[in-house]
Amino acid sequence: MLKIFPVILAGGSGSRLWPLSRQLNPKQFLPLADVNLSMLQATVQRMSGLETALPTLICNEQHRFLAAEQMRLLGMEQAKILLEPVGRNTAPAIAVAALQACENEDPVLLVLAADHLIQDVEAFQASIQAALPLAEAGKLVTFGIVPSHPETGYGYIERGSKVGDGGFAVSRFVEKPNLATAQDYLATGSYYWNSGMFMFRASRYLEELQQFRPDILAACRKALAGGTQDLHFTRVDAAAFTECPEDSIDYAVMEKTEDAVMVPLDAGWSDIGSWSALWDVSEKDEQGNVFKGDVLDQRSRNTYVHADNRLVATVGVEDLVIVETKDAVLVAHKDHVQDVKKIVEQLKSGARGEHINHREVYRPWGMYDSIDNGHRYQVKRITVQPGAKLSVQMHHHRAEHWIVVSGTAKVTNGDQTYLVTENQSTYIPIGQVHALENPGVIPLELIEVQSGSYLGEDDIVRFEDKYGRA
Repeated sequence: MLKIFPVILAGGSGSRLWPLSRQLNPKQFLPLADVNLSMLQATVQRMSGLETALPTLICNEQHRFLAAEQMRLLGMEQAKILLEPVGRNTAPAIAVAALQACENEDPVLLVLAADHLIQDVEAFQASIQAALPLAEAGKLVTFGIVPSHPETGYGYIERGSKVGDGGFAVSRFVEKPNLATAQDYLATGSYYWNSGMFMFRASRYLEELQQFRPDILAACRKALAGGTQDLHFTRVDAAAFTECPEDSIDYAVMEKTEDAVMVPLDAGWSDIGSWSALWDVSEKDEQGNVFKGDVLDQRSRNTYVHADNRLVATVGVEDLVIVETKDAVLVAHKDHVQDVKKIVEQLKSGARGEHINHREVYRPWGMYDSIDNGHRYQVKRITVQPGAKLSVQMHHHRAEHWIVVSGTAKVTNGDQTYLVTENQSTYIPIGQVHALENPGVIPLELIEVQSGSYLGEDDIVRFEDKYGRA
């Protein structure tokens, strides 16, 4: 039997990393610390070499295709993905995964966050191996990060007596301290940062949840029993899960159980919770700067610049974070980056869209980039992956012109189906049932010009969709 069953929590929003992290493309799906891998993919990759089953991902319904595509790129198309209709914190999410895991066996769950950075993979795996016999013996293991400085942004775990070869009893969990208290914790040598990573048998977690939060467990049982299976997606019953109480695993179980054990972890860990945290862990030049993208500089110090699309030039600035995307630019002092979330709150209260998605929007069939818009018109650059097909649909308020730039489009336009190749175009009238498909082996690139009285994405009536969208 495989010993370790990874459960990866991928439901966060990452609002402090706006404007890169957005509601529909949050930080766990972005390549922040690695240019080649997203945070989620790096989390999966660092388990390579351990004896594990395929991971189970837990993410929001609206991120399902993003998660599935990133797992496909790792060659893990068969990995299970549990979809949450709403966020209910970590205790219910882990409960659903544990209930599903117990359907056939009683595996040891390794619960990881999808948005953590771990720089020393060998040390990480050594801590996992040290925790495994404790978890197999019925303990509920949490991993305590060996602190490098008096951090006020993390909760702490106080170490108790030694348990087994590599663990310690948890004396207590403590909330985020002020600076003086954090300094005292560091001086004692017996306090660790609370990592939010866990290992335990699925049955043991469910037993403790039954004892301390039976209401959560009952709601999760109901939600899973009423759920549906769609390929490797598991959709829990939306009404039952929405009624589930919201609580973290720390409050619901770990702070109450008598079997909590901590295993130290000293592996270059960071939760990348802010732009300053990303600056901390990034490679810097001699002046302490981190530059990503097209950046020119004169005499700046200790500054982080991320340029997505345009040249960014800095002259004589210090301790700044500058992030440029296609539709937004952030300039913040490193000491105040925690307040970026307040900008996101302003965007929400002002009914603006820059916190929801980038100008580039990913879909299960490919992506589109809204390159221009004005009164009664909008222009998009659309990429359709080989073999992919947009839904059969119609619009009440807009017509569309499609101009193929590269590849070949198979177009359904009312009763007609025909091919459109490079430098050719076609027209879809208002109210016409239509579909777009890429029958070729290279990506299909086209320009779409929309015109009409209303151009919102909700003016789509779907008749048929291979991806199961309503």
